[in-house]
Amino acid sequence: MKSVIVFTVVVLVLATGVWGRVPPGVNDTIGGPWPTGEEIMRRIDENLVVESAVSRATMIIHGRSGTRTITSKAWRKGRNNSLVEYLSPPREKGKKMLRLGDKIWNYVPEPNDRIITISGHLLRQAVMGSDLSYEDITENDRLVERYEAVVTGEEQYEGRPCWVIGMTATAKDVAYHSRRVWVDKERWLPLKEERFAKSGRLLKTTRITEAFQVEGRWYPKRMIFKDMLSRGNGTDYIIESIDFDVQILDHMLTKAALRR
Repeated sequence: MKSVIVFTVVVLVLATGVWGRVPPGVNDTIGGPWPTGEEIMRRIDENLVVESAVSRATMIIHGRSGTRTITSKAWRKGRNNSLVEYLSPPREKGKKMLRLGDKIWNYVPEPNDRIITISGHLLRQAVMGSDLSYEDITENDRLVERYEAVVTGEEQYEGRPCWVIGMTATAKDVAYHSRRVWVDKERWLPLKEERFAKSGRLLKTTRITEAFQVEGRWYPKRMIFKDMLSRGNGTDYIIESIDFDVQILDHMLTKAALRR
């Protein structure tokens, strides 16, 4: 009888993680199952990755010398094909940014009616002096195809229960080698991110401070980007409106269309 009791105690100790080991898929904090890192990334992708969309946005850049506000309209089709047209202020109106695959073209109507090609490492430069890079503003990749993830815990963030995951790149051509992400358990949005270089240096932080539900998915309404290598005070990126699964004709996303 004594041996049976001892065996039962040992089993309970192992199952409850008293020895610091938790069985895979078991949450030792709330007693329920943990999703895997891949499952969490897939849920994020369901919200954020689009097949086609048309949106309007406002970017508020808090620079060292003051604050600038830029509005734009964007068309997105497929993985990495998109067009952004700047609407205001007057000095930026008419400028456009086209991304096709791994190349971007900037169109500047005045004074020289120029088209500037951006590719390679230049994709990581800041857009309009903001805290967003060209890759940040046009990104539409599925996380599950670019990263592997491990759930490291759970925390409250701004009153929302979150899974905390660590992501490491599996693709070579990513802007951020690793990320630490706080993912809303209910809405499956990355409420907070820390994005790192391969060296471990913190490059950028992002925060979703407001979200809204559109056509059955949760989507960021207001985000704050902070480039940790910049001396500015961050950039607010606000989605004013967005429509998904909109028909976008192929001719709209071409270099020839930039001058129209």
